[in-house]
Amino acid sequence: MQHGWVKTLGWPVLALTIVACAPTAPVAPPVSSLPATAQLPALAPAQGEIIGTGPVRVALILPLSGSAAGVGQSMANGARLAIEQTPSPTIHLVLKDAGSSAETARNATQQALAEGAELILGPLTADSVALAGAIARSYDTPLIGFSSTSSVATDGVYLLSVLPEAEIMRALGFARAQGRNAIAAIVPDTPLGHAQAEALRQAAGETGMRIVGVEMFADEAQARRAVERLAPAMRSNLVDALYLPDAATAPSFGILLEAARVPRQRILVIGAGEWEGNPAIAAQAYLAGAVYPAIDPTGLAALSASYRQRFGGEPHQLATLAYSAVLVANTPSLSLATPPFGNSLFSPTGFTGRDGPLRFHFDGRGEYGLVMRQVAPGGAATIEAAKLGGLPLASNGGIGMDAGIPPAAEFR
Repeated sequence: MQHGWVKTLGWPVLALTIVACAPTAPVAPPVSSLPATAQLPALAPAQGEIIGTGPVRVALILPLSGSAAGVGQSMANGARLAIEQTPSPTIHLVLKDAGSSAETARNATQQALAEGAELILGPLTADSVALAGAIARSYDTPLIGFSSTSSVATDGVYLLSVLPEAEIMRALGFARAQGRNAIAAIVPDTPLGHAQAEALRQAAGETGMRIVGVEMFADEAQARRAVERLAPAMRSNLVDALYLPDAATAPSFGILLEAARVPRQRILVIGAGEWEGNPAIAAQAYLAGAVYPAIDPTGLAALSASYRQRFGGEPHQLATLAYSAVLVANTPSLSLATPPFGNSLFSPTGFTGRDGPLRFHFDGRGEYGLVMRQVAPGGAATIEAAKLGGLPLASNGGIGMDAGIPPAAEFR
């Protein structure tokens, strides 16, 4: 039996581990690239491809070169589709390359702001969002980045992504509704694992779930010891839910839990969004019936047909985030406001994106509506529709106020 222990420990905090192996997305032909002076006489000429003809300028800053170019190009293509499929858009996009360094992303943001951008969409990674956000704040211009690292969010710098705390809040809300009260967790001893453990602690406090134990592992021996320490509590009904977010090692934990005689019917196993599409998890009998929060796969499926027809390839999952960002930016009450993109970003009911509901919190964190999926032989099925599960109150950063927003009533 071969385990995935060592392989998984090198994963970074950002949910972008697929970048290195992502296929290069096809480059679309320029869309509506008339000279800026002909289309937008009130604005300075812009460097970069202009997408759309709306009167309000929005910069889209993505890695179009470097190791993440495939992901960046796919996201740019998703943004193009959002513009093309929107009747009478109120914005136009100026596409700029964030490159492979935070400094390049910062310089692209500086250029976009000097050219009159009213909103910045992007960049992608945490360090790039931090530098670009600082520049945008100095111009008093909002920025919506795609990082999944909460610490870079702040007043005026928003995140449109799936944050670890949003995932676990959605999952624990579901578990509590199923009558589960006590949870244990086994997470990898990595930056991502530590972020997931902290998110679990915050979310448990918000949802009233009792944490019995949190174990971390760096290798197979530590994983075995973690199961041995938690098994007695799970066998004696002191634990009725188990959080196993790491997709690479979840099948191996299924084997260890079965060997430890942990009754499967008593424990609700909870995974994470990275479980989606993992064939080893679907093939592990012990994990049948496990649940996990995920982006609604129907959003990507709906986008894929038009994406293939337009660009001749398959979209990356993050293409739907870029599509959703453009839908938000193109909201007339935001883009045509005076000034554009003001406090209306803070809406308790949020917005409707390509994958479902989303909203921004006062401290800059974003919340993406997630479905609940259940593992079944050969795949997974959606058992609860996409909704917003709320975020725990910020434990650091933010703007010094009650930054949490509970679930909106219509999404409960």
